[in-house]
Amino acid sequence: MHVERLDHASITGHPVDPETARWLIQIDKKLADRLTAVGLVEKRDASTLAAFIDSYIAMRTDVKPRTRDLYEQTRRSLLEFFDADQDLTKITPGDADGWLLFLKEQGLAQNTIRRRCGRAKQFLKTAVRQKLIDENPFADLKSLVVGNPERFYFVSSDEAEQVIQACPDAEWRLIFALSRFGGLRCPSEHLALRWSDVNWEHGRILVTSPKTEHLPGGESRLVPMFPELRPHLEEAFEQAEPGSEFVINRYRDADKNLRTQLHRIIRRAGLKPWPKVFQNLRSTRETELAEQHPLQAVCQWIGNSQVVAQKHYLQVTSEHFERAASVPHKSAAESGAASARNARKRLASTEHSA
Repeated sequence: MHVERLDHASITGHPVDPETARWLIQIDKKLADRLTAVGLVEKRDASTLAAFIDSYIAMRTDVKPRTRDLYEQTRRSLLEFFDADQDLTKITPGDADGWLLFLKEQGLAQNTIRRRCGRAKQFLKTAVRQKLIDENPFADLKSLVVGNPERFYFVSSDEAEQVIQACPDAEWRLIFALSRFGGLRCPSEHLALRWSDVNWEHGRILVTSPKTEHLPGGESRLVPMFPELRPHLEEAFEQAEPGSEFVINRYRDADKNLRTQLHRIIRRAGLKPWPKVFQNLRSTRETELAEQHPLQAVCQWIGNSQVVAQKHYLQVTSEHFERAASVPHKSAAESGAASARNARKRLASTEHSA
């Protein structure tokens, strides 16, 4: 089946489907050489690190352009430390440790380093599966992304209103509101949003999520049309050109850097731009919603898991401290005794009525 697909792709000039692309990554060198001999795939050159990574990236026709850019970024990081003609079989775990120190010396954030380590592990794991090397020298590097509370920032309602007032037009007000009050990922979910996805009658928005579409049921989710969000949707709808398909139109170009533009707007509002400017808008909204609704519902609206929410999104705010310091807390024994007294009173009342 995969060979037939490769043959069809070779004839038509179209890329192979994702399933066959993943299969190609897993096959060993012997089978790859046989496919190369009949012209169905390009020859693998596993003698050097640069050639192998280039071959890997070329085979990943199933990934999005953004993922390919991240692969290229990790490739550059590896080749800044290793020689391009580094023998793939001669890289040791000690060399991998040296590359990790090299990344740290560049002053990169912890999670940036971990993501690059994860992609390096991914590259060399494929080399192991293809039986080009016996073990993955990057296997022991930590790649799990961890939460960083120092990068959290809670964007208060007052600050949000200041930013909205400083926005240059209705579309920018909506971009900000979709992040702050709708919890959407920017820019991917904003740019995918169509007016046909907005259900005015039932107060719901169908959000298409390119980031999670590979997960079961992750291609889209329903988000309530929160009261804070609705006026900005209505304003943008009233100003939209007749027949407009997408909700956001003026800022769709790839060269539009929304993060940089939002920084300017925040400064215009008299505020200092906070870290992770768009993610902290989502984090703020999820923290707010978790105070009022069951966490499973909130995670469904925001589009993440409870584990991810706890680790990367939910914040402890100053209001939490103030509330805890001002409200007396009963011990478990006191709460239990009070519940028992209330139960006895209800029982006595029932018996008296009878």
